[in-house]
Amino acid sequence: MVTTIALPARITMGDARATLALLQPQLQAADLPVIDATALVDLDTAALAVLLDSQRQAQAAGKQLQVVGAPPKLAQLASLYGVAELLGLQPGLQPGTQPGTQPSTQPGTQPGAI
Repeated sequence: MVTTIALPARITMGDARATLALLQPQLQAADLPVIDATALVDLDTAALAVLLDSQRQAQAAGKQLQVVGAPPKLAQLASLYGVAELLGLQPGLQPGTQPGTQPSTQPGTQPGAI
């Protein structure tokens, strides 16, 4: 069963340990953990460290972690540090959406068409 775990609005160097402490039991309890980053607005590279540690915990337990709702800044930092693909980060991917799928377009339109 999919369990959505919401990130707080802020993850910075000063918040990382507390955030990890909150996430760990939720990750352990979830069969299919999905981290929802939609609320995350104040962040620095510590947010990447939190997600990488969460990914490590999930993999150690034989689980696949999905991150959805990544704000653009988080996705940009992940790309800059070369971990976007490792984390499966896609800006704005909503809960229940599969990574790698394309958003639907209106009939008769093409993505990128003006």
